[in-house]
Amino acid sequence: MRIVADTDLCIGAGQCVLTEPEVFDQDDDGTVVVLVENPEGGQVDSAREAVKLCPAVALSLQE
Repeated sequence: MRIVADTDLCIGAGQCVLTEPEVFDQDDDGTVVVLVENPEGGQVDSAREAVKLCPAVALSLQE
């Protein structure tokens, strides 16, 4: 599984960071930064949840 972030769509809501702070962060403008592009183990389920919660649909998964 690979996480893809479209930073042009990101509105900086931070739901991804709140859901999985080891995988996502935000830059100084609040735009998503993917820290772990290919999560493994326990990060997989929380990364999937973060993608679902993104209000701007800026995150997607490639299986």
